[in-house]
Amino acid sequence: CSTQTQTKTQTFSYGPSLHKGKIAPETPFQTQNPITHQPEVGEDNNPLFDEQKFTRVFHLAALRVPANDCFALENRLRGHLLNWPRVKNIARVPGDEIEEEMMTLFDKRKDGEENNEEENEEFESLVLYREKLAKEFNYRGFVKFKNLAKISRPGKRKKKEKNGDGEMKGNERKECCLVEVLEEEEEDEMKGLLGEEFKGGRKWKGSTRLLLLDERYGDKGFEELPQAIKAVFVGETIENRSSTIELVRCKLTLFYDYWQMNEILETMLPEGMIIPSAFETVGHIAHLNLKDEHLPYKNVIAKVVLDKNKPKIQTVVNKIDVIQNDYRTMQLEVLAGNHSLVTTVVENGLRFRVDLAKVYWNSRLATERLRLLSGFNRNDVICDVFSGVGPIAVSAAKIVKRVYANDLNPFAVEYLERNSVLNKLEKKIKVFNMDGRRFINAMFSSEKAHSITHVVMNLPNDAAEFLDAFRGVYRNQPRDKEFNFPMIHVYGFSKARDPEFDFHERIRIALQEVAVNVDMRRVRLVAPGKYMLCASFILPKSVAFAECSLNV
Repeated sequence: CSTQTQTKTQTFSYGPSLHKGKIAPETPFQTQNPITHQPEVGEDNNPLFDEQKFTRVFHLAALRVPANDCFALENRLRGHLLNWPRVKNIARVPGDEIEEEMMTLFDKRKDGEENNEEENEEFESLVLYREKLAKEFNYRGFVKFKNLAKISRPGKRKKKEKNGDGEMKGNERKECCLVEVLEEEEEDEMKGLLGEEFKGGRKWKGSTRLLLLDERYGDKGFEELPQAIKAVFVGETIENRSSTIELVRCKLTLFYDYWQMNEILETMLPEGMIIPSAFETVGHIAHLNLKDEHLPYKNVIAKVVLDKNKPKIQTVVNKIDVIQNDYRTMQLEVLAGNHSLVTTVVENGLRFRVDLAKVYWNSRLATERLRLLSGFNRNDVICDVFSGVGPIAVSAAKIVKRVYANDLNPFAVEYLERNSVLNKLEKKIKVFNMDGRRFINAMFSSEKAHSITHVVMNLPNDAAEFLDAFRGVYRNQPRDKEFNFPMIHVYGFSKARDPEFDFHERIRIALQEVAVNVDMRRVRLVAPGKYMLCASFILPKSVAFAECSLNV
Protein backbone atom coordinates (compact mmCIF):
# COMPACT_ATOMS: atom_id res chain seq x y z
CA CYS A 1 0.00 0.00 0.00
CA SER A 2 2.83 2.41 0.79
CA THR A 3 4.34 1.91 -2.68
CA GLN A 4 0.96 2.60 -4.18
CA THR A 5 0.62 5.81 -2.18
CA GLN A 6 4.08 7.03 -3.19
CA THR A 7 3.23 6.43 -6.83
CA LYS A 8 0.13 8.59 -6.44
CA THR A 9 2.15 11.41 -4.92
CA GLN A 10 4.66 11.38 -7.75
CA THR A 11 1.93 11.86 -10.33
CA PHE A 12 1.26 15.33 -8.87
CA SER A 13 4.48 16.75 -10.39
CA TYR A 14 2.34 18.44 -13.05
CA GLY A 15 -1.07 19.95 -12.54
CA PRO A 16 -2.93 21.03 -9.40
CA SER A 17 -2.25 19.16 -6.19
CA LEU A 18 -2.72 19.62 -2.47
CA HIS A 19 0.98 18.82 -2.16
CA LYS A 20 1.83 21.91 -4.21
CA GLY A 21 1.04 25.58 -4.03
CA LYS A 22 0.99 27.74 -0.94
CA ILE A 23 -1.40 27.19 1.94
CA ALA A 24 -3.68 30.18 2.46
CA PRO A 25 -2.77 32.22 5.56
CA GLU A 26 -4.75 31.38 8.69
CA THR A 27 -7.30 33.73 10.18
CA PRO A 28 -7.80 34.11 13.94
CA PHE A 29 -11.03 32.13 13.71
CA GLN A 30 -9.48 29.04 12.15
CA THR A 31 -8.70 26.04 14.29
CA GLN A 32 -5.10 25.04 14.69
CA ASN A 33 -3.81 22.05 12.74
CA PRO A 34 -7.19 20.60 11.68
CA ILE A 35 -5.66 18.23 9.12
CA THR A 36 -4.50 15.49 11.41
CA HIS A 37 -4.08 11.77 11.25
CA GLN A 38 -5.78 11.37 14.63
CA PRO A 39 -9.44 10.29 14.70
CA GLU A 40 -11.77 13.28 14.95
CA VAL A 41 -15.10 13.30 16.72
CA GLY A 42 -17.72 15.54 15.15
CA GLU A 43 -20.44 17.36 17.04
CA ASP A 44 -23.64 18.83 15.71
CA ASN A 45 -22.44 22.43 15.75
CA ASN A 46 -18.71 21.93 15.26
CA PRO A 47 -17.07 21.08 11.93
CA LEU A 48 -14.96 17.94 11.75
CA PHE A 49 -12.15 19.81 10.00
CA ASP A 50 -11.30 23.25 8.69
CA GLU A 51 -12.03 23.53 4.97
CA GLN A 52 -9.74 26.56 4.76
CA LYS A 53 -6.77 24.24 5.22
CA PHE A 54 -7.43 22.84 1.75
CA THR A 55 -7.09 26.23 0.06
CA ARG A 56 -4.02 26.42 -2.16
CA VAL A 57 -2.54 29.49 -3.88
CA PHE A 58 -0.62 29.24 -7.17
CA HIS A 59 1.27 32.12 -8.79
CA LEU A 60 0.89 32.13 -12.55
CA ALA A 61 1.53 34.29 -15.57
CA ALA A 62 -1.30 35.37 -17.85
CA LEU A 63 -1.92 37.36 -21.00
CA ARG A 64 -4.40 40.20 -20.76
CA VAL A 65 -6.01 40.26 -24.22
CA PRO A 66 -8.99 42.03 -25.82
CA ALA A 67 -12.21 40.15 -25.15
CA ASN A 68 -12.99 39.84 -28.86
CA ASP A 69 -9.70 38.03 -29.52
CA CYS A 70 -9.58 35.71 -26.52
CA PHE A 71 -11.09 32.61 -28.17
CA ALA A 72 -8.89 32.84 -31.26
CA LEU A 73 -5.80 33.26 -29.10
CA GLU A 74 -6.88 30.38 -26.86
CA ASN A 75 -6.91 28.00 -29.82
CA ARG A 76 -3.61 29.39 -31.04
CA LEU A 77 -1.84 28.97 -27.68
CA ARG A 78 -3.61 25.81 -26.50
CA GLY A 79 -0.38 23.93 -25.74
CA HIS A 80 1.01 26.82 -23.68
CA LEU A 81 -2.06 27.47 -21.52
CA LEU A 82 -2.77 26.18 -18.03
CA ASN A 83 -5.18 23.38 -19.06
CA TRP A 84 -6.04 22.37 -15.49
CA PRO A 85 -9.24 20.43 -14.82
CA ARG A 86 -12.21 22.54 -13.72
CA VAL A 87 -10.24 25.76 -14.31
CA LYS A 88 -11.02 27.72 -17.46
CA ASN A 89 -8.07 28.91 -19.52
CA ILE A 90 -9.97 32.15 -20.13
CA ALA A 91 -10.38 33.88 -16.78
CA ARG A 92 -12.52 36.81 -15.72
CA VAL A 93 -11.60 39.42 -13.12
CA PRO A 94 -13.61 42.35 -11.73
CA GLY A 95 -13.62 45.37 -14.03
CA ASP A 96 -12.64 43.51 -17.22
CA GLU A 97 -15.96 44.25 -18.96
CA ILE A 98 -16.66 47.83 -20.07
CA GLU A 99 -19.71 48.96 -22.01
CA GLU A 100 -19.18 50.46 -25.43
CA GLU A 101 -21.04 53.60 -24.35
CA MET A 102 -18.19 54.43 -22.01
CA MET A 103 -15.69 54.66 -24.86
CA THR A 104 -16.51 58.36 -25.30
CA LEU A 105 -14.91 59.09 -21.93
CA PHE A 106 -11.53 57.63 -22.84
CA ASP A 107 -8.71 58.04 -25.28
CA LYS A 108 -9.99 57.55 -28.87
CA ARG A 109 -6.70 57.69 -30.70
CA LYS A 110 -6.57 55.03 -33.42
CA ASP A 111 -4.05 54.53 -36.21
CA GLY A 112 -2.05 57.61 -35.24
CA GLU A 113 -5.06 59.89 -34.74
CA GLU A 114 -4.59 62.10 -31.67
CA ASN A 115 -7.08 63.84 -29.46
CA ASN A 116 -6.83 67.58 -28.89
CA GLU A 117 -4.45 68.82 -26.23
CA GLU A 118 -7.17 70.07 -23.89
CA GLU A 119 -8.74 66.61 -23.56
CA ASN A 120 -5.33 65.02 -22.99
CA GLU A 121 -4.48 67.51 -20.29
CA GLU A 122 -7.86 66.93 -18.66
CA PHE A 123 -7.35 63.16 -18.44
CA GLU A 124 -3.79 63.53 -17.22
CA SER A 125 -5.03 65.41 -14.17
CA LEU A 126 -6.76 63.19 -11.63
CA VAL A 127 -8.53 66.17 -10.05
CA LEU A 128 -9.95 67.36 -13.37
CA TYR A 129 -10.91 63.81 -14.26
CA ARG A 130 -12.93 63.42 -11.07
CA GLU A 131 -14.45 66.88 -11.54
CA LYS A 132 -15.63 65.91 -15.00
CA LEU A 133 -17.22 62.71 -13.69
CA ALA A 134 -19.02 64.65 -10.95
CA LYS A 135 -20.52 67.09 -13.49
CA GLU A 136 -21.69 64.25 -15.76
CA PHE A 137 -23.02 62.11 -12.90
CA ASN A 138 -26.07 60.34 -14.35
CA TYR A 139 -26.98 56.72 -14.94
CA ARG A 140 -23.45 56.20 -16.24
CA GLY A 141 -22.12 57.42 -12.97
CA PHE A 142 -23.50 54.37 -11.25
CA VAL A 143 -21.37 52.24 -13.54
CA LYS A 144 -18.25 54.11 -12.50
CA PHE A 145 -19.10 54.26 -8.80
CA LYS A 146 -20.62 50.88 -8.02
CA ASN A 147 -20.67 51.48 -4.28
CA LEU A 148 -23.08 54.39 -4.75
CA ALA A 149 -25.28 52.18 -6.89
CA LYS A 150 -25.46 49.59 -4.11
CA ILE A 151 -26.44 52.27 -1.61
CA SER A 152 -29.07 53.81 -3.87
CA ARG A 153 -30.95 50.75 -5.08
CA PRO A 154 -33.09 48.56 -2.77
CA GLY A 155 -31.60 45.31 -1.57
CA LYS A 156 -32.33 42.13 -3.47
CA ARG A 157 -34.17 39.28 -1.87
CA LYS A 158 -32.21 36.07 -1.87
CA LYS A 159 -33.94 32.93 -2.98
CA LYS A 160 -34.30 30.57 -0.07
CA GLU A 161 -34.50 26.83 0.06
CA LYS A 162 -34.75 24.24 2.80
CA ASN A 163 -31.67 22.48 4.01
CA GLY A 164 -31.50 18.91 5.30
CA ASP A 165 -32.79 19.94 8.73
CA GLY A 166 -35.87 21.66 7.31
CA GLU A 167 -34.49 25.16 7.97
CA MET A 168 -34.47 27.91 5.36
CA LYS A 169 -31.14 28.94 3.93
CA GLY A 170 -29.90 31.31 1.27
CA ASN A 171 -29.36 29.99 -2.24
CA GLU A 172 -25.64 30.69 -2.35
CA ARG A 173 -23.21 29.39 -4.92
CA LYS A 174 -19.71 28.49 -3.82
CA GLU A 175 -16.86 29.21 -6.19
CA CYS A 176 -14.16 26.56 -6.46
CA CYS A 177 -11.42 28.91 -7.72
CA LEU A 178 -10.52 32.58 -7.90
CA VAL A 179 -8.17 34.48 -10.23
CA GLU A 180 -6.65 37.80 -9.15
CA VAL A 181 -4.22 40.07 -10.99
CA LEU A 182 -1.36 40.98 -8.65
CA GLU A 183 -0.43 44.25 -10.42
CA GLU A 184 -3.87 45.66 -9.78
CA GLU A 185 -3.84 45.28 -6.01
CA GLU A 186 -2.08 48.63 -5.62
CA GLU A 187 -4.70 50.37 -7.77
CA ASP A 188 -7.71 49.28 -5.70
CA GLU A 189 -7.62 52.43 -3.58
CA MET A 190 -7.59 54.72 -6.63
CA LYS A 191 -10.43 52.76 -8.23
CA GLY A 192 -12.60 53.37 -5.20
CA LEU A 193 -11.96 57.09 -5.55
CA LEU A 194 -12.15 57.53 -9.31
CA GLY A 195 -14.37 54.66 -10.41
CA GLU A 196 -13.88 51.11 -11.66
CA GLU A 197 -12.78 52.30 -15.11
CA PHE A 198 -9.71 54.20 -13.94
CA LYS A 199 -6.59 52.25 -14.95
CA GLY A 200 -3.95 54.34 -13.21
CA GLY A 201 -2.93 56.29 -16.28
CA ARG A 202 -2.67 53.13 -18.40
CA LYS A 203 -4.20 53.33 -21.85
CA TRP A 204 -7.72 51.94 -21.86
CA LYS A 205 -8.07 48.82 -23.98
CA GLY A 206 -11.77 48.10 -23.69
CA SER A 207 -13.14 44.78 -22.41
CA THR A 208 -10.37 42.28 -21.67
CA ARG A 209 -9.89 38.68 -20.64
CA LEU A 210 -7.02 36.75 -19.08
CA LEU A 211 -5.41 33.77 -20.79
CA LEU A 212 -3.81 31.73 -18.01
CA LEU A 213 -0.42 30.43 -19.11
CA ASP A 214 1.11 27.09 -18.17
CA GLU A 215 2.40 26.88 -14.60
CA ARG A 216 6.01 26.53 -15.77
CA TYR A 217 5.90 30.14 -17.06
CA GLY A 218 4.79 31.56 -13.71
CA ASP A 219 8.17 33.04 -12.71
CA LYS A 220 9.59 33.75 -16.17
CA GLY A 221 10.06 37.10 -17.82
CA PHE A 222 9.05 38.04 -21.32
CA GLU A 223 12.40 37.06 -22.84
CA GLU A 224 12.15 33.56 -21.35
CA LEU A 225 8.74 32.81 -22.85
CA PRO A 226 8.49 30.46 -25.86
CA GLN A 227 8.38 31.90 -29.36
CA ALA A 228 4.71 31.00 -29.80
CA ILE A 229 3.75 33.43 -27.03
CA LYS A 230 6.19 36.13 -28.15
CA ALA A 231 4.76 35.91 -31.66
CA VAL A 232 1.40 37.05 -30.31
CA PHE A 233 2.97 40.30 -29.07
CA VAL A 234 4.93 40.81 -32.27
CA GLY A 235 1.90 40.26 -34.49
CA GLU A 236 -0.23 42.58 -32.38
CA THR A 237 2.41 45.33 -32.52
CA ILE A 238 2.78 45.09 -36.30
CA GLU A 239 -0.97 45.32 -36.87
CA ASN A 240 -1.86 48.01 -34.32
CA ARG A 241 1.51 49.73 -33.86
CA SER A 242 0.84 49.65 -30.12
CA SER A 243 0.15 46.29 -28.53
CA THR A 244 -3.04 45.86 -26.51
CA ILE A 245 -1.77 42.56 -25.05
CA GLU A 246 -0.07 42.55 -21.65
CA LEU A 247 1.87 39.97 -19.68
CA VAL A 248 0.58 40.07 -16.09
CA ARG A 249 1.17 38.11 -12.90
CA CYS A 250 -1.82 36.33 -11.40
CA LYS A 251 -2.76 34.54 -8.24
CA LEU A 252 -4.93 31.46 -8.69
CA THR A 253 -6.66 30.31 -5.49
CA LEU A 254 -8.19 26.83 -5.38
CA PHE A 255 -10.68 26.32 -2.56
CA TYR A 256 -11.95 23.21 -0.79
CA ASP A 257 -14.78 22.85 -3.33
CA TYR A 258 -12.25 22.49 -6.15
CA TRP A 259 -10.58 19.31 -4.92
CA GLN A 260 -12.13 15.94 -5.62
CA MET A 261 -13.07 13.40 -2.99
CA ASN A 262 -10.02 11.16 -3.46
CA GLU A 263 -7.62 14.10 -3.21
CA ILE A 264 -9.15 15.29 0.07
CA LEU A 265 -9.25 11.83 1.65
CA GLU A 266 -5.68 11.02 0.62
CA THR A 267 -4.52 14.08 2.55
CA MET A 268 -6.58 13.35 5.65
CA LEU A 269 -6.18 9.58 6.04
CA PRO A 270 -2.96 7.95 7.26
CA GLU A 271 -0.37 7.08 4.65
CA GLY A 272 -0.89 3.63 3.17
CA MET A 273 -4.58 3.38 4.06
CA ILE A 274 -6.85 2.40 1.18
CA ILE A 275 -9.08 5.32 0.19
CA PRO A 276 -12.78 4.31 0.35
CA SER A 277 -13.81 6.03 -2.86
CA ALA A 278 -16.51 3.57 -4.00
CA PHE A 279 -20.03 3.57 -2.65
CA GLU A 280 -23.50 2.47 -3.71
CA THR A 281 -26.08 5.13 -4.49
CA VAL A 282 -29.72 4.53 -3.57
CA GLY A 283 -31.70 7.64 -4.43
CA HIS A 284 -30.29 10.45 -2.30
CA ILE A 285 -28.41 7.99 -0.04
CA ALA A 286 -24.73 7.04 -0.35
CA HIS A 287 -24.23 3.56 1.08
CA LEU A 288 -20.67 2.96 2.31
CA ASN A 289 -19.19 -0.37 3.28
CA LEU A 290 -16.24 0.75 5.39
CA LYS A 291 -13.55 -1.60 6.62
CA ASP A 292 -12.42 -1.76 10.23
CA GLU A 293 -9.40 0.45 9.56
CA HIS A 294 -11.71 3.22 8.29
CA LEU A 295 -14.06 3.25 11.28
CA PRO A 296 -12.04 5.77 13.39
CA TYR A 297 -12.35 8.20 10.46
CA LYS A 298 -15.91 7.33 9.42
CA ASN A 299 -17.39 10.77 10.20
CA VAL A 300 -14.65 12.59 8.30
CA ILE A 301 -15.03 10.23 5.32
CA ALA A 302 -18.80 10.68 5.34
CA LYS A 303 -18.54 14.48 5.41
CA VAL A 304 -16.20 14.50 2.40
CA VAL A 305 -18.46 12.09 0.50
CA LEU A 306 -21.44 14.32 1.26
CA ASP A 307 -19.67 17.56 0.33
CA LYS A 308 -18.32 16.22 -2.95
CA ASN A 309 -21.57 14.66 -4.16
CA LYS A 310 -24.12 17.35 -3.33
CA PRO A 311 -26.92 17.91 -4.17
CA LYS A 312 -27.49 14.38 -5.47
CA ILE A 313 -26.33 12.82 -2.19
CA GLN A 314 -28.03 14.11 0.97
CA THR A 315 -27.42 11.20 3.36
CA VAL A 316 -24.36 9.01 3.96
CA VAL A 317 -24.77 5.66 5.74
CA ASN A 318 -22.51 2.75 6.60
CA LYS A 319 -23.45 -0.91 6.93
CA ILE A 320 -22.49 -1.99 10.44
CA ASP A 321 -23.31 -5.70 10.17
CA VAL A 322 -23.88 -8.42 7.59
CA ILE A 323 -27.41 -9.37 6.52
CA GLN A 324 -28.61 -12.03 8.93
CA ASN A 325 -32.41 -11.71 9.22
CA ASP A 326 -35.06 -13.32 7.03
CA TYR A 327 -36.17 -9.96 5.64
CA ARG A 328 -32.72 -9.19 4.14
CA THR A 329 -32.67 -5.76 5.79
CA MET A 330 -29.35 -4.13 6.67
CA GLN A 331 -28.31 -2.44 9.89
CA LEU A 332 -27.26 1.02 8.80
CA GLU A 333 -25.63 3.89 10.68
CA VAL A 334 -26.26 7.43 9.45
CA LEU A 335 -22.91 9.24 9.37
CA ALA A 336 -23.72 12.53 7.63
CA GLY A 337 -26.63 14.49 6.21
CA ASN A 338 -30.29 14.08 7.06
CA HIS A 339 -31.47 10.95 8.84
CA SER A 340 -34.27 10.00 6.47
CA LEU A 341 -33.71 6.59 4.84
CA VAL A 342 -36.86 6.84 2.73
CA THR A 343 -35.89 7.69 -0.82
CA THR A 344 -36.98 7.37 -4.45
CA VAL A 345 -34.96 5.34 -6.93
CA VAL A 346 -35.40 5.64 -10.69
CA GLU A 347 -34.66 2.46 -12.64
CA ASN A 348 -35.72 1.44 -16.15
CA GLY A 349 -37.82 4.59 -16.38
CA LEU A 350 -39.83 3.63 -13.27
CA ARG A 351 -39.88 5.14 -9.79
CA PHE A 352 -39.50 3.04 -6.66
CA ARG A 353 -40.06 4.22 -3.11
CA VAL A 354 -37.63 2.53 -0.72
CA ASP A 355 -37.02 2.65 3.03
CA LEU A 356 -33.55 1.19 3.56
CA ALA A 357 -34.25 0.75 7.27
CA LYS A 358 -37.07 -1.71 6.54
CA VAL A 359 -36.51 -3.21 3.08
CA TYR A 360 -33.66 -4.40 0.85
CA TRP A 361 -32.42 -2.68 -2.30
CA ASN A 362 -29.26 -3.21 -4.33
CA SER A 363 -28.55 -0.70 -7.10
CA ARG A 364 -25.58 -2.75 -8.32
CA LEU A 365 -28.00 -5.37 -9.71
CA ALA A 366 -29.70 -2.91 -12.07
CA THR A 367 -27.81 -4.26 -15.10
CA GLU A 368 -28.64 -7.86 -14.20
CA ARG A 369 -32.30 -7.00 -13.76
CA LEU A 370 -32.32 -5.34 -17.16
CA ARG A 371 -30.76 -8.45 -18.73
CA LEU A 372 -33.40 -10.66 -17.14
CA LEU A 373 -36.24 -8.40 -18.31
CA SER A 374 -34.94 -8.51 -21.88
CA GLY A 375 -35.90 -12.21 -22.00
CA PHE A 376 -39.60 -11.54 -21.30
CA ASN A 377 -42.34 -10.84 -23.85
CA ARG A 378 -45.93 -9.63 -23.74
CA ASN A 379 -47.37 -13.17 -23.59
CA ASP A 380 -45.39 -14.19 -20.49
CA VAL A 381 -46.74 -14.63 -16.98
CA ILE A 382 -44.10 -14.03 -14.30
CA CYS A 383 -43.95 -15.48 -10.82
CA ASP A 384 -41.53 -13.50 -8.58
CA VAL A 385 -40.99 -15.55 -5.41
CA PHE A 386 -38.79 -13.02 -3.54
CA SER A 387 -39.90 -9.72 -5.07
CA GLY A 388 -38.86 -7.21 -2.40
CA VAL A 389 -40.21 -3.74 -3.24
CA GLY A 390 -40.64 -4.81 -6.87
CA PRO A 391 -37.59 -3.90 -8.98
CA ILE A 392 -38.23 -6.96 -11.17
CA ALA A 393 -41.97 -7.40 -10.67
CA VAL A 394 -42.96 -3.79 -11.41
CA SER A 395 -40.53 -3.50 -14.32
CA ALA A 396 -41.77 -6.79 -15.79
CA ALA A 397 -45.38 -5.59 -15.54
CA LYS A 398 -44.63 -3.07 -18.28
CA ILE A 399 -43.70 -5.93 -20.61
CA VAL A 400 -45.61 -9.09 -19.74
CA LYS A 401 -49.26 -10.07 -19.47
CA ARG A 402 -49.38 -10.73 -15.72
CA VAL A 403 -47.09 -10.71 -12.66
CA TYR A 404 -47.54 -12.59 -9.38
CA ALA A 405 -45.20 -11.08 -6.78
CA ASN A 406 -44.50 -12.35 -3.28
CA ASP A 407 -42.30 -11.43 -0.33
CA LEU A 408 -42.10 -12.52 3.29
CA ASN A 409 -41.33 -9.00 4.56
CA PRO A 410 -44.63 -7.13 5.19
CA PHE A 411 -42.88 -3.76 4.79
CA ALA A 412 -41.53 -4.84 1.39
CA VAL A 413 -45.03 -5.90 0.36
CA GLU A 414 -46.39 -2.51 1.44
CA TYR A 415 -43.81 -0.69 -0.69
CA LEU A 416 -44.40 -3.13 -3.55
CA GLU A 417 -48.07 -2.15 -3.60
CA ARG A 418 -47.14 1.55 -3.41
CA ASN A 419 -44.69 1.22 -6.29
CA SER A 420 -47.17 -0.60 -8.49
CA VAL A 421 -49.67 2.22 -7.93
CA LEU A 422 -46.97 4.89 -8.31
CA ASN A 423 -46.14 3.53 -11.78
CA LYS A 424 -49.80 2.84 -12.68
CA LEU A 425 -49.24 -0.91 -13.05
CA GLU A 426 -51.34 -2.16 -10.15
CA LYS A 427 -53.84 -3.87 -12.49
CA LYS A 428 -51.16 -6.21 -13.84
CA ILE A 429 -49.59 -7.18 -10.50
CA LYS A 430 -51.04 -9.52 -7.90
CA VAL A 431 -49.24 -9.19 -4.55
CA PHE A 432 -48.76 -11.92 -1.91
CA ASN A 433 -47.19 -11.93 1.55
CA MET A 434 -46.12 -15.45 2.54
CA ASP A 435 -43.22 -17.87 2.76
CA GLY A 436 -41.55 -18.76 -0.54
CA ARG A 437 -42.44 -22.48 -0.44
CA ARG A 438 -46.06 -21.78 0.41
CA PHE A 439 -46.22 -19.29 -2.44
CA ILE A 440 -44.82 -21.81 -4.97
CA ASN A 441 -47.23 -24.51 -3.80
CA ALA A 442 -50.18 -22.10 -3.86
CA MET A 443 -49.43 -20.84 -7.37
CA PHE A 444 -48.84 -24.27 -8.98
CA SER A 445 -51.78 -25.92 -7.27
CA SER A 446 -54.17 -23.33 -8.67
CA GLU A 447 -55.57 -22.76 -12.14
CA LYS A 448 -52.82 -20.19 -12.74
CA ALA A 449 -50.16 -22.92 -12.91
CA HIS A 450 -50.57 -23.62 -16.64
CA SER A 451 -50.12 -19.95 -17.59
CA ILE A 452 -46.86 -19.33 -15.65
CA THR A 453 -43.91 -19.10 -18.06
CA HIS A 454 -41.11 -17.72 -15.84
CA VAL A 455 -40.28 -18.08 -12.14
CA VAL A 456 -37.73 -15.64 -10.65
CA MET A 457 -36.00 -16.59 -7.38
CA ASN A 458 -33.69 -13.69 -6.48
CA LEU A 459 -32.60 -14.61 -2.96
CA PRO A 460 -28.91 -15.50 -3.42
CA ASN A 461 -28.35 -16.72 0.13
CA ASP A 462 -31.15 -19.32 0.19
CA ALA A 463 -32.95 -19.47 -3.17
CA ALA A 464 -31.47 -22.84 -4.20
CA GLU A 465 -32.83 -24.44 -1.03
CA PHE A 466 -36.38 -23.49 -2.06
CA LEU A 467 -36.17 -25.48 -5.31
CA ASP A 468 -37.44 -28.59 -3.53
CA ALA A 469 -40.87 -26.94 -3.49
CA PHE A 470 -41.16 -27.68 -7.23
CA ARG A 471 -41.08 -31.44 -6.70
CA GLY A 472 -44.52 -32.85 -7.45
CA VAL A 473 -46.22 -29.54 -8.28
CA TYR A 474 -48.05 -31.33 -11.16
CA ARG A 475 -48.45 -34.71 -9.46
CA ASN A 476 -52.26 -34.40 -9.44
CA GLN A 477 -52.36 -33.55 -13.15
CA PRO A 478 -52.72 -36.19 -15.91
CA ARG A 479 -49.29 -37.08 -17.34
CA ASP A 480 -50.56 -37.38 -20.90
CA LYS A 481 -51.64 -33.75 -20.95
CA GLU A 482 -49.27 -31.30 -22.63
CA PHE A 483 -47.74 -28.69 -20.36
CA ASN A 484 -45.51 -25.70 -20.99
CA PHE A 485 -43.12 -26.06 -18.09
CA PRO A 486 -41.85 -22.72 -16.71
CA MET A 487 -38.33 -21.36 -17.02
CA ILE A 488 -36.83 -20.98 -13.55
CA HIS A 489 -34.23 -18.26 -12.86
CA VAL A 490 -32.50 -18.90 -9.53
CA TYR A 491 -29.70 -16.80 -8.01
CA GLY A 492 -27.03 -17.90 -5.57
CA PHE A 493 -23.58 -17.28 -4.10
CA SER A 494 -20.57 -19.57 -4.33
CA LYS A 495 -17.08 -19.43 -2.82
CA ALA A 496 -15.93 -22.66 -4.49
CA ARG A 497 -12.96 -22.88 -6.81
CA ASP A 498 -15.39 -23.78 -9.61
CA PRO A 499 -18.49 -21.71 -8.68
CA GLU A 500 -20.57 -22.86 -11.68
CA PHE A 501 -20.10 -26.55 -10.86
CA ASP A 502 -20.77 -25.94 -7.17
CA PHE A 503 -24.02 -24.07 -7.79
CA HIS A 504 -25.14 -26.65 -10.37
CA GLU A 505 -24.63 -29.44 -7.82
CA ARG A 506 -26.72 -27.61 -5.23
CA ILE A 507 -29.54 -27.26 -7.75
CA ARG A 508 -29.42 -30.99 -8.55
CA ILE A 509 -29.49 -31.91 -4.87
CA ALA A 510 -32.46 -29.62 -4.16
CA LEU A 511 -34.44 -30.98 -7.12
CA GLN A 512 -33.26 -34.57 -6.53
CA GLU A 513 -32.66 -34.77 -10.24
CA VAL A 514 -29.36 -35.48 -11.99
CA ALA A 515 -30.31 -34.58 -15.56
CA VAL A 516 -30.87 -30.83 -15.28
CA ASN A 517 -29.68 -28.71 -18.20
CA VAL A 518 -28.72 -25.38 -16.71
CA ASP A 519 -27.67 -22.14 -18.40
CA MET A 520 -25.20 -20.72 -15.86
CA ARG A 521 -23.70 -17.22 -15.83
CA ARG A 522 -21.69 -15.14 -13.40
CA VAL A 523 -23.49 -11.97 -12.37
CA ARG A 524 -20.73 -10.21 -10.40
CA LEU A 525 -17.88 -10.66 -7.96
CA VAL A 526 -19.39 -9.85 -4.57
CA ALA A 527 -16.17 -10.23 -2.56
CA PRO A 528 -12.74 -11.77 -3.19
CA GLY A 529 -13.44 -15.39 -4.10
CA LYS A 530 -17.22 -15.02 -3.79
CA TYR A 531 -19.38 -14.92 -6.93
CA MET A 532 -23.05 -14.25 -7.48
CA LEU A 533 -24.47 -16.55 -10.17
CA CYS A 534 -27.72 -16.93 -12.07
CA ALA A 535 -28.90 -20.38 -13.20
CA SER A 536 -31.73 -20.61 -15.72
CA PHE A 537 -33.38 -23.93 -16.58
CA ILE A 538 -36.74 -25.34 -17.62
CA LEU A 539 -38.47 -27.25 -14.84
CA PRO A 540 -37.83 -30.95 -15.62
CA LYS A 541 -40.95 -33.01 -16.23
CA SER A 542 -39.70 -35.73 -13.87
CA VAL A 543 -39.46 -33.17 -11.05
CA ALA A 544 -42.87 -31.63 -11.73
CA PHE A 545 -44.60 -35.06 -11.68
CA ALA A 546 -42.63 -36.49 -8.76
CA GLU A 547 -44.67 -38.51 -6.28
CA CYS A 548 -44.18 -36.16 -3.37
CA SER A 549 -43.08 -32.63 -2.59
CA LEU A 550 -40.43 -32.15 0.07
CA ASN A 551 -41.64 -29.51 2.50
CA VAL A 552 -39.11 -28.38 5.03
